[in-house]
Amino acid sequence: MSDTRRRVKVYTLNEDRQWDDRGTGHVSSTFVEQVKGISLLVRAESDGSLLLESKISPNTAYQKQQDTLIVWSEADNYDLALSFQEKAGCDEIWEKICQVQGKDPALDITQDPIDESEEERFEEIPETSHLVELPPCELSRLEEIADLVTSVLSSPIRREKLALALMSEGYIKKLLGLFRVCEDLDNREGLHHLYEIVRGVLFLNKAALFEVMFSDDCIMDVVGCLEYDPALVQPKRHREFLTKTAKFKEVIPITDSELRQKIHQTYRVQYIQDIILPTPSVFEENFLSTLTSFIFFNKVEIVSMLQEDEKFLTEVFAQLTDEGTDDSKRRELVNFVKEFCAFSQTLQPQNRDAFFKTLANLGILPALEIVMGMDDLQVRAAATDIFSYLVEFSPSMVREFVMQEPQQTDDDVLLINVVIKQMICDSDPELGGAVQLMGLLRTLIDPENMLASTNKTEKTEFLSFFYKYCMHVLTAPLLANTAHDKNSKDLQEGSTKINPVCPDNFQTAQLLALILELLTFCVEHHTYHIKTYIMNKDLLRRVLVLMNSKHTFLALCALRFMRRIIGLKDEYYNRYIIKGNLFEPVINALLDNGTRYNLLNSAIIELFEFIKVEDIKSLIAHIVDNFYKALESIEYVQTFKGLKGRYEQEKDRQSQRLNRYRRDARSLDKDEELWFNDDEDDDDGEAVDKRMEDDFSDSYGKYMEAKKGAANGSNGANNNGKAAVIPPSSPAVTPNNSSTSSVKTVALPATPVVKTALVGLVDYPDDEDEEEEDEEEEQSPRKRPRLSS
Repeated sequence: MSDTRRRVKVYTLNEDRQWDDRGTGHVSSTFVEQVKGISLLVRAESDGSLLLESKISPNTAYQKQQDTLIVWSEADNYDLALSFQEKAGCDEIWEKICQVQGKDPALDITQDPIDESEEERFEEIPETSHLVELPPCELSRLEEIADLVTSVLSSPIRREKLALALMSEGYIKKLLGLFRVCEDLDNREGLHHLYEIVRGVLFLNKAALFEVMFSDDCIMDVVGCLEYDPALVQPKRHREFLTKTAKFKEVIPITDSELRQKIHQTYRVQYIQDIILPTPSVFEENFLSTLTSFIFFNKVEIVSMLQEDEKFLTEVFAQLTDEGTDDSKRRELVNFVKEFCAFSQTLQPQNRDAFFKTLANLGILPALEIVMGMDDLQVRAAATDIFSYLVEFSPSMVREFVMQEPQQTDDDVLLINVVIKQMICDSDPELGGAVQLMGLLRTLIDPENMLASTNKTEKTEFLSFFYKYCMHVLTAPLLANTAHDKNSKDLQEGSTKINPVCPDNFQTAQLLALILELLTFCVEHHTYHIKTYIMNKDLLRRVLVLMNSKHTFLALCALRFMRRIIGLKDEYYNRYIIKGNLFEPVINALLDNGTRYNLLNSAIIELFEFIKVEDIKSLIAHIVDNFYKALESIEYVQTFKGLKGRYEQEKDRQSQRLNRYRRDARSLDKDEELWFNDDEDDDDGEAVDKRMEDDFSDSYGKYMEAKKGAANGSNGANNNGKAAVIPPSSPAVTPNNSSTSSVKTVALPATPVVKTALVGLVDYPDDEDEEEEDEEEEQSPRKRPRLSS
């Protein structure tokens, strides 16, 4: 049993009918010897003292309210309540009470609380009987009536009796007649009593009474009574607002008078609940549950009546998409559709399904495509809300629509591209609309909600569509703000490679952060499509330019993008990072951060810690070979020493593996063939058909290293600590990246396809010296000073 599940507050009802907090503790149901029965015990969480001991009596009426409240009466004037922190704890205690009393836990009340003087059960009394003697409906008796109404609220059975009495005598209309008299006489005392009476009648929670009170000829008088709250110095002017200020707009004339009346009634009742009535206390909320239901079912009826009126909705969509419709009219039409969708949330799932299918058949998506691209901010905002309802209801319906578009439209007006452009062009400094749209885009591209059973091709088809027609629109701001000179490696130290807009413009930085968040989501969920896109666009290099941004949150977003890529432990990504020397901007950011202990520092260290813990050999070798001199001074964490240790272990292991096959120079070729066929220690285990174009150069590097080790003997192992290191990839294979390609370990897999060709190669003694000279010449002049600074 968890502490929080049984954690409760104990309340008692005082003489003023207000609930007093008696303390917080933990409740249990235990057999108590003194009272010979199961009791509810609450011990204070502060000192363990007993806050409550109450025997579960077979005749006590317990009531469960709002899933977390249990209320009952110990005596005539002593009401108790337990307010649970969690619903599960309330259900446990409720089941125990029902078990003791032999009642059904599915009910919210164990039995009707009946006065001891009553000999017959309430439900056996004919409804026409006057169960409560109501005073005559006269001005002089208003105080008496108010006292009667407020006194019955604590007793469910007396509430039932009073409600029946009010209905049987037509009492409500008589009271409202008195209201008009009091208002004419400016009888404030009588008006205050009528406020208490009408408020109390609402709390009786009876739909039959609501039907009378909210009818056309009564509702404004009910609102009038509720204006005269005794707590207010001056009465509110609610009726004036409802009749003069609030205007009912018919975007298309409503011919059904019943529908119009239902809309008016729903608006006014919602106004009473939300504006006029005071916020109910935790124990009063249940009193208004029927009022909430009344509004709920009214909304269901309105949606159904509108949906059945095909001419009305057809006309709405026709005018919405008509170029001749003026802006103010279109704004009203879009707002109507938005409210219509909001009302639909009250429908049952099957009815909501039919509702959205009706909207789809009427052309809601093509209409949104038009209105979302308009200049009017209010129209666009309302259209976005409608789009969110559609996406949340059925992402597949939206995807199916957009995949049919390329056949008939160009990329610029595709619905998803319209959404992306609206996200990019959000004028709000805080990008509130862009954040909402980004969430909707993520839902649309999330493979988790793509249908697998009914349509197995949806994931493949939609992602192919998205990357072909939409991804370039999404990444355009990112690529534009990270544009740099491809020959920037030839620039002098201190020259900037990035567009100055990005570091200085906060709104742009926020937008780029949103785009990066979406791209990071793609890396996690799209694998093949995003991998191809990153490789083709050299996207990670462009993203890492943002490590220079003065906005730390943006630098962290760029780092998170790289961290997700490395987290996949995909050797294709690793080779791409190594060839592009893409750790350099990360390490520069770490060095520029200096000794400051902040989130950026921690996030970069975590990246390298992950590489160390997961023992990603190719990345470890690259980092140690190229950057260890710059990193070895960082000693407040053991991460970089650990990387060096991993590197040394792997180097020793490779040396031992080479020595295992070395017997003499004459048998060297046979040893090499064995080494190339050695699958037992192959670390990557990738299939031959998945190898990248640089496999040949990697294998050649291994071959040359083996030759060097065999020829030099023990000297090779002491060659500045790099005996097990492969030279950089051949410039003939990667001419553009030779200056930034890193050093790799011998751990890369052998390539049987090229084995026979490699065995026949001739090793000229001068080759090694030429390669070393090339490596010296090709080192970037900018990289060395930055990393050593």
